[in-house]
Formats: sequence, C-alpha cells, structure tokens
Amino acid sequence: MEKTNEKYQAYVEILKEELVPAMGCTEPIALAYAAAKAREVLGCLPDRVLIEASGSIIKNVKSVIVPNTNHLKGMPAAAAAGIIAGRSERELEVIADVSGSDIDKMRKFLDEVQIAVEHIDHGLVFEIIVTEYSKDSYAKVRIANFHTNIVLIEKDGDILFEKKVETGTGDEKRVDRSLLDMESIWDFINTLDVEDVREVLERQIQYNTAISEEGLRGDYGANIGKVLLDTYGDDIRTRAKAKAAAGSDARMNGCELPVIINSGSGNQGITASVPVIEYAKELGADEDKLLRALALSNLTAIHQKTGIGTLSAYCGAVSAGAGAGAGIAYLCGGTYKDVIHTVVNALAIVSGIVCDGAKASCAAKIASSVDAAILGYNMYQRGQQFRGGDGIVMKNIEETIRGIGRIGKDGMKETNEEIIKLMVGE
Repeated sequence: MEKTNEKYQAYVEILKEELVPAMGCTEPIALAYAAAKAREVLGCLPDRVLIEASGSIIKNVKSVIVPNTNHLKGMPAAAAAGIIAGRSERELEVIADVSGSDIDKMRKFLDEVQIAVEHIDHGLVFEIIVTEYSKDSYAKVRIANFHTNIVLIEKDGDILFEKKVETGTGDEKRVDRSLLDMESIWDFINTLDVEDVREVLERQIQYNTAISEEGLRGDYGANIGKVLLDTYGDDIRTRAKAKAAAGSDARMNGCELPVIINSGSGNQGITASVPVIEYAKELGADEDKLLRALALSNLTAIHQKTGIGTLSAYCGAVSAGAGAGAGIAYLCGGTYKDVIHTVVNALAIVSGIVCDGAKASCAAKIASSVDAAILGYNMYQRGQQFRGGDGIVMKNIEETIRGIGRIGKDGMKETNEEIIKLMVGE
C-alpha cells in the first residue's frame, strides 16, 4: 500500500485518533470531563447538580472506582472529582492531577451538595448531560456518542456551543472507520513506514506495560493476573493472559496510572496491546516487528468495534482479544490466512460474553478473550478451524465481523436494558 493511498493515510489517522491516554475507566472520566466543563462555564462551585445519563453510561460508571479520589465510586463521585479538581483541557486526563486537599474537598462536596442522577433514553447509547446550578444561574454540558464529543454548552438559557448529534460517531471530523477491512489492514501493516505511527504505539507500550506491572505488584480487585500466574505457571500463553488481566485489575480498582485506550476503552487498549508485547518479548521480535503487530492488533479491534458501537451489551474485550490474536499470529510468522482464521476462531469461541459494566470481573473476561485468541491461532496451526455456517461464523472474515456487529449493536439492545435494570434494581 502506497503512502498516497487513501486507506494508508486513514489508517494512520485512525490509530492517532483512537490510541489516546486516559486516566481511569473512560465512562466515569467522560462524566468528570462534562462536570469540569460545566463548572468552568458556571464560574463557581455549584450548590446543586443534575446528572442525566443513558443506561449504558450508568452501567459502566456504577461499580468502578474513580482514580485520584481515594477509592470513591460511582456517578456522584466522578462528577465531584471533575467539579473540584478537573481540568477540562486535559479531556480524558481531566482528573490526572489531584491533591490530597482536593480529595478532602470532594468528600465535603459529596456530603453537602445534592447530586441527582436520572436515567434518560433519547435513543443514544452514549449520552451524558450535566447541569450545575448556583442560586438562579446554571450551566449545562452534553456529551453524546463518544467520550469527548461535547455537543452542547448552555448557560442561563443561552446556547454557547452546539452541534448536530449524529446517529453514528457524532463527529464528522473523525476518519471514516468504514474504510477498514482485514485485507487492507494486512496490506497496510506490511508496507507501513513505522515512523508514521512510532510515537503513538511506543506510548501504548510504555503506558499499558506500566499499569500491567502495577497490577501484578499491588492488590487490586480480584487480582486475576496473579491468580492466573499462581495457578497455571509462567509460560507465554499464561503470561499473555495474566499481564493483560493485571492491567485491568489495577485500572478497574483505583490505580492512578494512565492507559492508552482503544475504541474508547482502556480495558480494550490493554487487551489489544499487552499480550502482543509479551509475545514479542518471548519471541525476541525486534521493535519494527512489534510496532507492526500492534498496528494490526489495534486496527483489527477497531474494525470489529465499528459495527458494534462504543457501548453495548457485547463485551469489548472479545473484540480486543481477537485483535491481539491477529497480532500474535503475525509475530509467530503467520500469513494473512493465519491472521483472519485466528480472528474468526476467537470470535466463534467467546462472542456472547456480556458487558455488565466496568468492575473487577472485566479482568477475567479479558483473560478468557485472550485465551480464545491463542486457542484460535493454535487451532489453525493444527489444521482446525470453525467454518462458515458454524453458528455465527459466516463464509468470510468480513461477513463474520459484520454479523458480530449486528449482534452487538442491534441484537443485544434488549439484553443491555435487562442488564441495566438488574444493576440499578428496577
């Protein structure tokens, strides 16, 4: 693929758009971002706060610890963090710099200020509206479709900023993800000038490796990474699963290290990168090979998520795990056929894992997804595969990915609603 090719340029930009740093689980951080922005517009601390959110936002914020809050959890905590200590210009690192006195102020704010949470359904899976009041004044910020996509800023009846809410990404400035397909991704990673993506991928290696190592050092959640190593030993297959899981252990349970996300998710960013990094170490792959493998893994994950959407009842670790499988197959010397059959096999094994929000068990789902990817690769190396017509496996990779997209986006809508009802006690 030539550098002048439309897809080459698009794929480079997609990696730059997607692989950005985030501090903590991205849904509470998006809420903190909206709250910080509203506080700036209001110009003072509010005396009352209203959070309106779609069910999928409530689901993903309810049970996860917000970083830099001394283990505060839930939607009011995320909003309070943004209001007290947020810097909106940092976007998904909005609460990266928080002092001890800030945390004390957050707790005081939560004790003294009414923060109401309401479930809204405007037909959008991803929607956050934060309205902050001070006496007779108010400021409102609305985010829709993805984490940093502010579509409305309003103060005291005056609309300061507004843009149309699309049914897709919600931002016409983002590169068209429909340009992704596996054959072109394979062509891209084999002809890639790695200097075009070196900075973004090296940052992913640095950040996501660091939080994985912290997950194995500390005591986070259910410590899935440690359990895997203690139970199954230290071979490369176990390490690939355990180190990815450990990154999620830390991230879901208050670790204050940033991660590089994929498809709007830190867990997916960890899953798409850490197993590939571990295999590269084991195989002695050089940096060039590793960067190409990471580009393949990340783009494969993004390609799958394009049809599913940012939030769904379909666990995003499955897509990212299949992406990691593609990167692992490439590192092991695999051909295009090895890569696509690894992806299809992995999807046939674990598609259907539900997303019931961000919390400790995400780490175990990551381990299962990476395990399925490794099994999918080893199956094909031994002449075994799941074929078109076997359940949701279609006749080729693109039809299979499209089918998974339909299941995740459309087929699991009702499942998502039932999960939300269970979680909020309806």
